[in-house]
Amino acid sequence: MTTSRNYDRRIADQLHLQPVQVSAAISLLDAGNTLPFIARYRKEATHSLDEEQLRQLYDLLARLRAVDERRDAVIASVREQGKLTPELEQKLLAAETLTELEDLYLPYKPKRRTRAGIARERGLQPLADLILTQARTPQSAQQAAAQFIGDDLPTADDALAGARDIVAESISDHADIRRRVREKALRFGMIVSEKVKDATDEKGIFTLYYDYEARVDRLKPYQVLALNRGEAGKILRLRLDVAERDWRDAVEREFRPDNRSPFADQMALAMTDAAARLLLPAIERDVRRTLTEAAEQHAITVFATNLRGLLLQPPLANRVVLGIDPGFRTGSKIAVIDPTGKVLATTTIYPHKPQAQWHDALKVLAMVRRMQQR
Repeated sequence: MTTSRNYDRRIADQLHLQPVQVSAAISLLDAGNTLPFIARYRKEATHSLDEEQLRQLYDLLARLRAVDERRDAVIASVREQGKLTPELEQKLLAAETLTELEDLYLPYKPKRRTRAGIARERGLQPLADLILTQARTPQSAQQAAAQFIGDDLPTADDALAGARDIVAESISDHADIRRRVREKALRFGMIVSEKVKDATDEKGIFTLYYDYEARVDRLKPYQVLALNRGEAGKILRLRLDVAERDWRDAVEREFRPDNRSPFADQMALAMTDAAARLLLPAIERDVRRTLTEAAEQHAITVFATNLRGLLLQPPLANRVVLGIDPGFRTGSKIAVIDPTGKVLATTTIYPHKPQAQWHDALKVLAMVRRMQQR
């Protein structure tokens, strides 16, 4: 069962429409009607929503439903594990995007066999907890780790390394840390590109990006797409640089080494490992995906604008043109444009049943014909 409905009001608020319009459009879409059909033949139901408004509505509805479907699956998975607390459930229900939802789910998401998972199998969770809580024990870290020495962990250093793997995964999986680092990366991160050694760029298309860097928030959509093409063609190598202060500040809000604890050095090592091995690579994937989606959407908008201009050009040179959009119940729409594309007149005729205004329609067409002959 989907946990969040109210699509009509949520979409109406975001697109500045009336809930009754949105509700009617959703019903028509769910019944299998296409966007052009609804825009053209169901205006009375949607209170004259045009095709662009309907397309925005359709896309937003799809995103909202995808989030809710994923939310249901996530809540079911965490509940099955016996780890669904009221606080976590409220956070999951309040998540508005797939990214936010996945951040919250990450600590509970079944994983492939990881270094942290292997360490847990070896019984190192209690040692990792000492590092995570920055326990102030009379023992040193080495002495505490010595209790875990065994066949799989021949030395205390091996035990500490495994415990740090668990700590590093806990840091990387923390939803608030991911959100803060992602926000910083989207504002202040640097996209860096360089030419792949021995790569061939015969036409020099990507010359500008052989040694290039730019702040993420200042990249133009066409630059993002060009960088992606260069990378796909194995001509460019890309990376995202996030300043240490940006990720470290986010981590230290939740996990701060305590100099009074014998495990402070272990926490510092785990933080650095988490950033380099887990957190920053994941953030880079998120940022690259966000940039690509925005650039592709911009490209589609530009293409649509250019195509609209092309389609609105005069269809025939030096001719007055009559266009008819045939319809029955709602009538046939008529438009007349002059040789420059300027609209001269628009009207609607009803030659077919149920109106059957055949003679009136002929009079209108005759008048339009005289207009063409002038």
